[in-house]
Amino acid sequence: MARLTGWWTRRSNPEKVELYTRWTYHGLAGVAVFVGALPALATASVVGPAGGWLFLAVLLHTVLVAVLCSRALSWQLGRRDRPNRLAAVVAALTVGGCLATLLLRRRWPDLDLQMTMYVVSGLVSWGVGALALCTTRVRHMMGLSVAAVAGVAVGTVLVGLPVTDTVTHTFTAGFGTLVFAPTSGFSGWLLRAVWELDAAHRIQARLAVAEERLRFARDLHDVMGRNLSVIALKSELAAQLSRRGAADRAVAEMGEVQRIARESQREVREVVRGYREADLHTELEGARGVLAAAGIRCRVDLRDAEAELPAAAQSALAWVVREATTNVLRHSDARHCRVTVAIDAAGGPAGGPGAARGDGTGRDGRAVATPGGEAVGAAAVTGAASGGGAGSASVVGVGPASGTDGGEVVLVIENDGARPAGSGGSGLAGLRERLAALGGVLDAGPADANGRFRLTARVPLDGGDLRSAAAEPAGRGRS
Repeated sequence: MARLTGWWTRRSNPEKVELYTRWTYHGLAGVAVFVGALPALATASVVGPAGGWLFLAVLLHTVLVAVLCSRALSWQLGRRDRPNRLAAVVAALTVGGCLATLLLRRRWPDLDLQMTMYVVSGLVSWGVGALALCTTRVRHMMGLSVAAVAGVAVGTVLVGLPVTDTVTHTFTAGFGTLVFAPTSGFSGWLLRAVWELDAAHRIQARLAVAEERLRFARDLHDVMGRNLSVIALKSELAAQLSRRGAADRAVAEMGEVQRIARESQREVREVVRGYREADLHTELEGARGVLAAAGIRCRVDLRDAEAELPAAAQSALAWVVREATTNVLRHSDARHCRVTVAIDAAGGPAGGPGAARGDGTGRDGRAVATPGGEAVGAAAVTGAASGGGAGSASVVGVGPASGTDGGEVVLVIENDGARPAGSGGSGLAGLRERLAALGGVLDAGPADANGRFRLTARVPLDGGDLRSAAAEPAGRGRS
C-alpha cells in the first residue's frame, strides 16, 4: 500500500496543493474537449469539412490552453518568466475560433444554435481562465472578463446574427467567463500563499533554533565577560608589581586571579549544566512549541504522569528530545508528531509479562510495540508521527529490554523522507558520550530502503529510584 500511495504521502503540503491544482487544470482540459470540441465535430454533418477544421482548431486551442495554465502556474511561483508569447497565441486562437463559429452560424442558419453556443462559450471561458492565470492583479482579471464578454456581443452583431443568437452567445460566454476567470485567479493566489506560508514556517523553525543558541551565548557572555576583564587587569597589575620588586603584592594579586578563574569555571559549569541537564517535561513542552511554530502538529502523551525518572536519565532524555527536535526541523519535512512517555517499574523481559499483544499494548496494558512489531517491556518514551508532505516524523518507543533488572528507557525517533544527512554529526556524537556515561547507547541510521531514518536511544533505569504508581495501568495522559 505504501508503494501505491507513496507518490502522494511523500509530498509536502504545498507540493500536494500544487499537484492538485495542476491536475485540476488537466482535468478541465478534458472537460473542454467535451464542451467545445465534440459539438464542433458535430457541426460537420451540416457544414461539411468546415466542421472538421473547426474541431481541430478547438482541439488545438484546448491543448495550448492546458500548456499555458501549466506555465502560468510556474510563473506564479517564480520559477519561470511569464509566458507572454503563448498567452498571445491563445488569445488570438480564442478570438479566431469564436469568429469562425459565428460565421458558420451565419452561413448555415440550419446549424444548431446550441452547438455553436457550446463551442463559443467553451473557447471564451477556457481561454480567459488561462489568461487570468497570467496576471496577479484583480482589475486586470475583471477587465479581461468584461472585454471577453463584450467581444462576443460585438462579434455576433458584426457578423449579422439575429438578436436571439446575440443574447444566447453573450449570456453563455459571460457565465463561463465569470466562473473561470475568478477561479483561475484565486487558484494562483492560493498556490502562492501556501508556498509562502510553508517558507515562513521553515524560517520560524530556524529562528527558534537560533534563539536557543543565542540564549546560551548570552548566558555564557554574561558569566565570562566581566571575570575575564578582571583577570586581565589583575594579571597586568601583578606583572607590573613584579617588575617593581613588590613580589608579595604580586603574589597576592595572582592569588586573586586564581580565585576568580576558579569562580569562572564554576559559573561556566552551572551555565552548561543548566543548558544540558534540562527538565524532560520542559523539553517536551518546548519541543511541542517549536514544532508547532514550524507547522508540525505535535501531541505529547504522558502516561504515568506522576512517575519521576532518575535525574540522570531524565537529563539524558531531555537532551535527546532537544537534539531530535532540531534534527526533525532541519533534516525532515514532518507535519505531525506524537511523543509518548510511559514507565513500568516491573521491567519484564521480552516475551514476559510485558510482551506486546496484537493491539500494540502489553498484557499489563503498558507495553508498546516497536516499529518492526517486536514485543518488549513497558517502560518507555514513545512517540509516533505521520507526515503529509515530503516527509514525516515519528517517535516510537519500546520498553525494558530483557535481562535488565531495573528496565530501560528506549527512545526511537523515525522520520520518512528525511533530507540526506550523515549520522556522525557533532550533535549525535555528544549524545553518544552523554548516554555512554549512564551505560546507555545511541544508534542512528537508515531504517529501510524507503528513505526512512531512525534514531534509537537506550538509557537503563534503576528500579529503586522510581517513585511512581507504575503498578496502575498506564494510559492516563495528557496531550
